[in-house]
Amino acid sequence: MGQLVSHLVGDAIRAGASDIHLEPWENSLCVRIRLNGVLRELVHLPLDYMEKLAGRFKVMANLVSYQTGLPQEGHAPADPDLGGVELRISVFPTVRGEKIVVRIFDPTNRSFDLGQLGLENSTLDAFLHLISRPNGLILLTGPTGSGKTTAMYAALCHLVAKHGTTISISTVEDPVEFSLPMVSQAQVNNAQGFTYPVALRSLMRQDPQVIMVGEIRDAETAAIAVQAGLTGHLVISTIHSGMAGGTFARLINMNIEPFLLASSISGVMGLRLVRLNCPDCSAPYQPDPGLLATLSPEIISAARFTAGQGCENCLDTGYTGRVAVTEMLLVNDAIREAILQKLPTRELGDVAIEQGMQTLWQNGLRRVIKGETTLEEMARVVAIDQL
Repeated sequence: MGQLVSHLVGDAIRAGASDIHLEPWENSLCVRIRLNGVLRELVHLPLDYMEKLAGRFKVMANLVSYQTGLPQEGHAPADPDLGGVELRISVFPTVRGEKIVVRIFDPTNRSFDLGQLGLENSTLDAFLHLISRPNGLILLTGPTGSGKTTAMYAALCHLVAKHGTTISISTVEDPVEFSLPMVSQAQVNNAQGFTYPVALRSLMRQDPQVIMVGEIRDAETAAIAVQAGLTGHLVISTIHSGMAGGTFARLINMNIEPFLLASSISGVMGLRLVRLNCPDCSAPYQPDPGLLATLSPEIISAARFTAGQGCENCLDTGYTGRVAVTEMLLVNDAIREAILQKLPTRELGDVAIEQGMQTLWQNGLRRVIKGETTLEEMARVVAIDQL
């Protein structure tokens, strides 16, 4: 069974997958991998293998192997036999048996260089300007797996490279995904009462200059993060919101006063990852007529619509790798006024666009026009209501 696990993990690493899903279906144990953000079937195994495979993964992650009715989570350290990657293993009971999801962390394959993230030049310049300020709250927003943590880690690494030993940086995360040099990283432990608010309150007495908060999930965490941004700290965090302008409404719903938000938040970056066309099999194509109808004739005439046809290099997906698509909302006087007036998200977004913000759709469309990705991929990643 150990050999089968090694082969599954090895195949996933070679394909460049971020996760492995082992799920008992009606007639088989389905193994899928998440490749560039999309699930693909890898292999179907007999259902009889379920218990033994689950047992093997539990032993690797130091979990209770005989317990099958409760969810469990664990971490398997880097093992040369498994390609030197770290695994985060989650076991969840279903009516057909246990579903196992394995997140793959390859320390050799992770770059925390801001210049390598593929951000648009205007966004990169604005982000560098924000993190060079001595205080304020910078928020990143986007769905799970859109590169928010990678962008925050890259920002911290940039600050370490720039300031060396003269800067004090602390993080509170759930969980800590990678160990960063010269950064004090803490991992919340809700079972022991070490929550985000408890950790942040204590951290404020640790004399940090830069604080990274893994995620703002509740009003208490939000209040401390906002306060820290006001009192001379640079705070970087994430919050779940559909678009950059929606973060303010989300925080106001957490009972944070608009005047505090207007004073503390210096910028919000919306982030998505789109798959890039495979360079080996890309060819001109005709996009979906319904999506084409949303574009102006000028854009259609200027565009080089290109799509990957599928080859062995891209595992017949037509895509190789992903790149960031962003929207950067910089808080200026006009935005502050809109926040104080509690303008609805759509109207606040319109104010930001008037102030020069390029939306996710506009930045993504540039990549489509250049032939870097397809119109369908953009529509999959950026909601149609943001067109």
